[in-house]
Amino acid sequence: MSNRFKPKYNIKKGDSVVVIAGDDKDLKKPRTVLEVIIDKGRVVVEGVNIITKHTKPSAQNTKGGIVKKEAPIHISNVMLWDAKAGAPAKVKRSRENGKLVRISKKSGEAIK
Repeated sequence: MSNRFKPKYNIKKGDSVVVIAGDDKDLKKPRTVLEVIIDKGRVVVEGVNIITKHTKPSAQNTKGGIVKKEAPIHISNVMLWDAKAGAPAKVKRSRENGKLVRISKKSGEAIK
């Protein structure tokens, strides 16, 4: 992505999201966002896109071996989970008391 404008996303670390595309697609199971990589437009979601990484023995990990960890997926493949509606929902932003608040379009509730 270009360095001139920083993109704005409606997804933050710690949000509940559902995966709407890809191998781990599941529209009924909300998962937690572990990390948002803004400059690349990707997110790391708990339990999604698991990769196996072969590690050499080191001071911290004396055995080495195969480690399973989550890899980033594109931010367009996830959608915020609306707990009140019990379904994925689109998000709109509005200002309340000078602060930007994310509001679910499905239930009208503010997302914390």
